[in-house]
Amino acid sequence: MSRYVVTGGAGFIGSTLVRSLLAEGAGRVTVIDNLLTGKEENLAEVRPSVDLIKADIRDYDAVAQAMRGAAVVFHLAAIPSVPRSISDPVPSHTVNIDGTFNVFRAAAESGARRVVYAASSSAYGDTEMLPKVETMLPRPKSPYAAQKLMGEYYASVFHSCYGLETVSLRFFNVYGPRQDPSSPYSGVLSVFMTALLGRRAPTIFGDGEQSRDFTYVEDVAQLCLKASRAGGVAGQVYNAGNGNRYTLNETWRQLQEIEGVRIDPVYGPPRAGDVRDSQADTTAAVRDLGHAPRFSFEEGLRRTLEWYRSRRT
Repeated sequence: MSRYVVTGGAGFIGSTLVRSLLAEGAGRVTVIDNLLTGKEENLAEVRPSVDLIKADIRDYDAVAQAMRGAAVVFHLAAIPSVPRSISDPVPSHTVNIDGTFNVFRAAAESGARRVVYAASSSAYGDTEMLPKVETMLPRPKSPYAAQKLMGEYYASVFHSCYGLETVSLRFFNVYGPRQDPSSPYSGVLSVFMTALLGRRAPTIFGDGEQSRDFTYVEDVAQLCLKASRAGGVAGQVYNAGNGNRYTLNETWRQLQEIEGVRIDPVYGPPRAGDVRDSQADTTAAVRDLGHAPRFSFEEGLRRTLEWYRSRRT
C-alpha cells in the first residue's frame, strides 16, 4: 500500500499534487476520489503509479481501508463552491464536514503520521484589513466557508486529542491546468480562459473591482509537500497564497493583452457569499514551511492558457 494518500486526487489540484509526489520519488500514490468533480483522465500519464480507489469520503469503511499503511494523507476532497453551498447546502455539508471527520478519524486510527488539510481563505470573510493574517478572527459568509473552517477545528482537535499531526493550508483562489470550466461553479480564471479562446465575452459578477490572491496550482502542490515534512508545525494553520492581489477587471485585461484581442466583458449582479477582497499574508508559511512561490501571475496565466488551448478540439 502507498505511503501517501491523496483524497480528491483526481481533481485539478489533487492531480497536480499526485504528479509532484511521484516526481519527488514516491513509488506509488493512493488516490481516493468519487469522480464527482475529479476526472480519471487528469491522472492519465501517471496512472500506472496510482492506486485509484473510487470511493466517497462519506463512506468511512472505504476511507479506512484505503488508508491502511499510509504515513501521510493529503485531504483535498471537497465540494469546493461558495455558490453551490448556498443553493444546495446539504451535499456540501455532508462531504465537507462529515467526510472530513471520516478522513481525520481514519488517519488517526490507521496510524498515519500527518494529515495536510486543504482549508480555505473564504474562512476570513470580508475584512477591512489586508493582507489577511492567520491570527484574524474568522468571519465566514457562506456554508462552504463555515464548513472548511470546521475542518480546521477538527484538524486541531485530532492533533490535541489523538496526537495526529495536522497542518491546515488556507488556499487562495488556486488556478492552473486541468481546472474544469464547464461547471456553473467553476473558478473565474477557468471561465475567463475558455471565453478568451472562444472569443466570447465572459460574465463578471459585480463591478469587477473585487480582488483575489490568485495562486498557481504547482506552487500550491509544492507547499503541500513542504507542509507534510516541516517540523514543529503540527496543529497549525497557514495561508497558502502568493501575497498579491488582482482585480477581476485587471485580470481580464491582462489575458486580453496576452492573447492580443479586445473583448469587453458582460457584468452581472454580485453573487451571494462572495468575498470582496482577498490577499494572503504569507509570512508564517515562508518562515515555518519554506513557502517560495515560483510562478508570477503572468507566467501562470500564460501556462494555463496554453494548456486550455492545447485541449481545444
